[in-house]
Amino acid sequence: MSTEETKERLDSHLLEDIESETHPSDFEIGGEYTVLILRLPEIGEGRLGIVSYAFVVRDGRCYRYERSSGELKEMGRLEDLHRFLDERTDRLLREIRRYHLEIETLEEDLYEEGLSSRFMPRWHAYKKDVSLIHRLMFHATLAFELFIRHHRREHGFTELAYADLLEHMGRIRDLAKSAIEKLDNLYDFYRAKVDERMNRNMYLLTLISAIFLPLTLVTAFFGMNTGGLPYTDDPDGTLKAVLISLLLEALLLIPFFLLNRGKIRKFRPKSSD
Repeated sequence: MSTEETKERLDSHLLEDIESETHPSDFEIGGEYTVLILRLPEIGEGRLGIVSYAFVVRDGRCYRYERSSGELKEMGRLEDLHRFLDERTDRLLREIRRYHLEIETLEEDLYEEGLSSRFMPRWHAYKKDVSLIHRLMFHATLAFELFIRHHRREHGFTELAYADLLEHMGRIRDLAKSAIEKLDNLYDFYRAKVDERMNRNMYLLTLISAIFLPLTLVTAFFGMNTGGLPYTDDPDGTLKAVLISLLLEALLLIPFFLLNRGKIRKFRPKSSD
């Protein structure tokens, strides 16, 4: 049967699914033929994209929908379909391993460089990519498993080879999930470091405010434009005002340091060995 006849026999709804580039991965049985749609991640020009493959299997013959021409193209038998998908799955497996290596590099940079401004942009890029890979491979694995169950007893279907291909697709999904979990742990560590730095800055601001509070109080008191202020006619008035300021400073800071000795030791810079 020609490719034109095969396309004409397709159900109109299934044909719409095949022609759609955004249809999720799916497996459908259409009487005398089956339709497998796989929406897979693909790395092109250094960027992660999405490519949708649609296959029709009839009487042991496989046809692939070509989006450029809008026609079904005969691929051969089930062995040829396996070869086509195996090449792309191996490429995806290499890419997800590369993501793991880059995430490990990001982790090392976080531990060595501390709170680098480059961390969050890289983290967002990796989280976006591996989340997309996991989502696409999750649906693709489910659809491909249904495909294997339906065709496993057909002539020319190498169940062991297809089971190995399914295992590779599941491994890509699991590696993407593992990368997501590692990124989440890195983000938690990063947020903890950010919160620690913010707490340290707030503590320093509080300390500075406490130091200048008595000085501000004395300055505001003696700076009032009213009569009857003390030491206005005293030649040693300035010295006495300074001494009062120092006394108030001591009365405030000594209890402050005694009550916050633990925090002071916590925020003290650690000496390197």
